[in-house]
Amino acid sequence: MHKTKSNTFNVFSSRWVIPILLAPALIILIGVFFIPMMLMFIQSLIDEQSNFTIANYLVFFQEPFYWGVLWQTIKISSLTVLGTLILSYPVAMFMAGSTGKIRAIVTFLVLLPHLVSVVIRNFGWTIILNERGLINTFLLEIGIINQPLRLMYNELGTVIGLVDSFVAYMILAIATSLYSINPSLYKAGAIMGANRLRCFFSITFPLSLPGVYSGIVLVFSLSMSAFVTPTLLGGTSVKVMPTLTYQQIMFTLNWPLGAAISFVLLASTILLVSTFTKLTETKRYKEVFKS
Repeated sequence: MHKTKSNTFNVFSSRWVIPILLAPALIILIGVFFIPMMLMFIQSLIDEQSNFTIANYLVFFQEPFYWGVLWQTIKISSLTVLGTLILSYPVAMFMAGSTGKIRAIVTFLVLLPHLVSVVIRNFGWTIILNERGLINTFLLEIGIINQPLRLMYNELGTVIGLVDSFVAYMILAIATSLYSINPSLYKAGAIMGANRLRCFFSITFPLSLPGVYSGIVLVFSLSMSAFVTPTLLGGTSVKVMPTLTYQQIMFTLNWPLGAAISFVLLASTILLVSTFTKLTETKRYKEVFKS
C-alpha cells in the first residue's frame, strides 16, 4: 500500500515538474511579448476617434511607397542570406573536419565579434567603407580607381553590415548539421569510387540541408527586423520596414500606422518563411528533413 502511494506521488510529481519549470519562462514570454503584441495589434486597428477600422492597413497597401519599402526590405534580407551562406559553408566544413582545440578555437573566433555591441561594429564598418576609409584609400593608392567608391549609405553597405552581424548564426547552424554526418558514409563513397567532389554533392550537401535551412530562416528573419545596421550603414537612402515603423511612431507620432506597418512586416516574414519551408520540404530532399 505504501509502495502504491509512493508510485502515485512520483507520477504526480513527474507530471507537474515540466510545467513548473516552464512556468517562469512562459510568464516572462506572455508579459514581454504576447501582451505587448496584442496591444500593438489593437492600436493598429484604431483611428483618431478611437474607432475600430482597417484604414491603417489600407493606407499601407494603397500607397506604392510602402510597397517599395517592403520590397527593399525583402531584397536586402535575401542578399544578406546569400552572402552569409557563401561565407559560412567553407568555415562550417572546416569546423566539422577539425577536432579538439582547433574546433574550439575556430568556434571562439566565430563568436568573438558578438562579444562587441553591434553598434560599435557598425561604426567600425563606417571607418572601413567611407570615402576616405581603408578600402577606398587602398584602391586609390594602387591606382585601380580614380575616385572613391560609394560603399556605404546604400544597399551594398547595409548588406555588408548585416552579413557581418548574422554570419555566425549561419556558420553554427550548418556546422551542427555537418557534425551529425556519419564518417562511415565517406568511407563507403570512397569504396564505391566517388571522389571528394562527388562525395560533397552526394553526401555532405544533402545531409547539411537541415542546417542550411535553419540558417536561412534565422538570418532572413533577423535581417527583416534589423534596425540598427540599416540606420547606420544605409542612412536615409535605404528605407526598410523597421526604420519606417520607428519614424512613424517616434517622429510623426502616428502610432496606429506604425503598428500596422510592424504587423505587415511580421505577416510578410511569416508568409515568406512558411512558403520557403513548404517548397523545401516537398522537393527532392524532403526525406532529409524527415530524418
